[in-house]
Amino acid sequence: MSSVPERGDIDEAYKWDLDSLFASDEAWQTAFEQARDSLDDLRAYEGRAAEDAATLTELLETYEQVMRQVANVGAYARMRRDEDTRDDDAQALATRAQSLGSEAASAASFIEPELQQLDREDIEQMQEEKPALEAYDHYIDDILRMKPHTRSAEVENLLAELGEVTGASGEIYNMLANADMEFPAVDDPDGEPQPITLNNFTTLQKNPDRAFRQRVYETFYDEWEDVRNTVGTSYRNSVKADEKLAAARDYDSSREASLDGPNIPTEVYDTLVDTVRDNLDKLHRHGDLKRTVTDGEDLKMWDLYVPLVTEESPEVSYEDACEYVTEAVAPLGEAYQSRLAEGLDSQWVDVYETKGKQSGAYSGGTYDSQPYILMNYQDDVESMYTLAHELGHSMHSELASEAQPYVYADYTIFIAEIASTVNETLLTHHLLETVEDEQLRRHVLNQYLERFRSTLYRQTMFAEFEQRTHEMSEAGKPLTPDRLDELYQELKGDYYEPAEVDDRIAREWMRIPHFYRAFYVFQYATGISAAVALVENIRDHGEPAAERYRNFLESGSRGYPLELLDDAGVDMTDAATVQSALDVYGEYLDEFERLV
Repeated sequence: MSSVPERGDIDEAYKWDLDSLFASDEAWQTAFEQARDSLDDLRAYEGRAAEDAATLTELLETYEQVMRQVANVGAYARMRRDEDTRDDDAQALATRAQSLGSEAASAASFIEPELQQLDREDIEQMQEEKPALEAYDHYIDDILRMKPHTRSAEVENLLAELGEVTGASGEIYNMLANADMEFPAVDDPDGEPQPITLNNFTTLQKNPDRAFRQRVYETFYDEWEDVRNTVGTSYRNSVKADEKLAAARDYDSSREASLDGPNIPTEVYDTLVDTVRDNLDKLHRHGDLKRTVTDGEDLKMWDLYVPLVTEESPEVSYEDACEYVTEAVAPLGEAYQSRLAEGLDSQWVDVYETKGKQSGAYSGGTYDSQPYILMNYQDDVESMYTLAHELGHSMHSELASEAQPYVYADYTIFIAEIASTVNETLLTHHLLETVEDEQLRRHVLNQYLERFRSTLYRQTMFAEFEQRTHEMSEAGKPLTPDRLDELYQELKGDYYEPAEVDDRIAREWMRIPHFYRAFYVFQYATGISAAVALVENIRDHGEPAAERYRNFLESGSRGYPLELLDDAGVDMTDAATVQSALDVYGEYLDEFERLV
C-alpha cells in the first residue's frame, strides 16, 4: 500500500526555503506588527492625494513601501499554511495575514477616488513639477480609466473592509476540500488498498485497469455527493458576492466587472467560447481515439484521462524533469535558461505531496523574495509539465521584478498564463525532437494532446459554466445543487459527445477550486492560444522573436495586456489566434494517428 508521507519525512532539499521572506515565525510576527503600524503612515495622506505634486509623490512611494511589507507578511503566512492545512498555528498566521491585507486595502481605499478628482491635464502638470511622477503614468492612467466604476472614499473603504467576508466562500471550500474531506481507499488491481487524494485522483484515472478506474471514479464522486449541500451553498454565495460587488461598482454583470480590471473586452471571452464551440469535432475525435484503447466499445467518464498509449507511462524523476525543462527553454536565451537552472538549485520548489499539504500547484513569492513553487510531484510526465508551467510563472515574476519598479512588477492572470504555457510548448518541441526513447515520445505526444484537451477545451467549458451560473443568479434564478448538476452535465455532454455522460460526472463542478475566483479559468485557454503563436514565432525567427518575448515578460504590468501582447506579435482580439492553436491540436492528432 502506497502512503502519503508526513512533511518531516521529506529531505530539506525538496522543500522551499522561506528564509528569503522570514527566518522564523517569530521574525514574521515582528514584521506583521511593523506592517500593521505602517498603515497609519498611509492613512495620514487621506484627503490629501490631489493636494500637489510633492504630496502625491510621497503618497505613492509610501503606498508602495506599505504594500510590499503587507505582501511579504501575507505570502509567508499562506505558504506556511499550505505546507500543512491541518496545522492550527499556520492557519492562524494565514488568517491574521488575510485580515491585515483587508485592513491595508481599506487604508489605501481613498487613493483611487481622490486621484479620480483629477483629469489628465492635472496629472501632466504635476509630472512637469515632479518628474518622479512620470514613473506612475500608466498606474494613474489605469485609475482614471476606472473612474465610472469607483465609488466614494467612504464606500470604497467599506468594500475593502468587506474583503474577508466576500472571500469567505472560497476559504470555507478550501478547508473542506483540503483539510476535512478524506476519501476511502480502493483496492488496486493487485488487491492492495490504494488511498485516493485530491492530488492523485487524475493519476489514478489513467491506470490501464478499466475496472479499477471505475472504482476510483465512483468512490471519489460519491464522497462529493455527501457534501453537495455545503459546496452548493458555498458556490452560490461566491457567485452572489461577485454579483453584488459588480452592482456596487455599476457594472452590468459580474463578468464585465471581472474582465474590466485587466481591461479585457468581453468580446475576447465570447470569441474564445464561440471558436472552441466551432471546433468541438476535434475534441470528439480525441474521444474516439480514447475509445480504441479502452476495454469496451463505449467511452465512459472514467476513460477520459486514459492515455492514448497502452504501455505504462515512463517514470520521470524530479531530477530528470528539471534537466528536461532547463534544456527546453534554450530558445529563450542563455540568460533566461541559466536563471531558471539557478532557481531550481535554490529551493524555489516545494516538491512532493505530504499529508495535509495544499493540493495542486502554484507559483508564489513577492517582489522582495525569490519565487516559490508549490508542487505535489508524482514522478510522471504530467508532473514534469506542471513543473514547466509553474517555472514559466516564476521566471515571469523574476524578470518583471528585476526590470520594473514595484508598481509594475505584478501582472494580470491573462498575461501570466501565457508565460507558463510557452514553457510547456517548448518542452513538447524539445522532447519530441531530442528524445530517442519511443515510449517517452509517445507519452509526450499524448501529454501535449491532453494539455490541449484540458487547457483549451476543458477550461473553456468551465468558462461557459461560470458565465451561465452568473447569468442565472443575475436573472434571479436559484443556484441549487440540482440545477448546478444539470447545467454541468449538459455542458459535459456537449464537449464530450462520444462519451456516456452519467450522473456522477454532474458533480465535477464541486471539485474545481478555480470557480471561487470568478472568470479566471478562461485565461488558461487564451493563454495556450497566445503561447502557441509566440513559440511558433520564436522557432521561425529565432533570437529577435525571443527578445520580443523576453521584453514582454520584463514589462510586467507597464501596459494593458492586449497592448503588451500586440508588441510581442500576438493579437488576442482575432479569432484566428485561437483557431491557429486548435489547428495545431488537429495536426498533433494526425501525428499521433501516424505514430501508432
